[in-house]
Amino acid sequence: MTDVASDAPVAATDEELLARFQRTKNQPTGSQTLGFRMSRIEQATHTVEVTFDARAELLCNPMGQIQGGFLCAMLDECMSVACMVASGMTAVAPTLEMKTSFLRPALPGQLRGVGRVLKWGRTIAFTEGEIYDDQNRLLAKATGTAIPTPFKAYKK
Repeated sequence: MTDVASDAPVAATDEELLARFQRTKNQPTGSQTLGFRMSRIEQATHTVEVTFDARAELLCNPMGQIQGGFLCAMLDECMSVACMVASGMTAVAPTLEMKTSFLRPALPGQLRGVGRVLKWGRTIAFTEGEIYDDQNRLLAKATGTAIPTPFKAYKK
């Protein structure tokens, strides 16, 4: 069950918010390195879906697999963006803690990430995320806790 602050404004429709993410010129460098691209937003369930262009020359370990730290960064990105959506685009949610399980090797190419907020509270958010390959096989899964922080407080 997802709880949302009653004063959280709805920024736009899912489609309008998705278009806003897709046309941003202020994408963080880490997101660019991971090949992040927003592909779906569902505000009602606080769920986002993204794709990552996992490029071999940037992200692979000596075995030719995507290094686990990059998969963690992808999962963190999915969960963090889901928190922004859950807040009605009024807050960020820095990660306090994250646990990741690696289920299969991730190979270079397009990966799909799903992030969702399970519970959004005034002082803590509980999140989860998954990474899938192009055959829809679950590669890695994470759970996390984050601290909701209004944009204004974060910028100070």
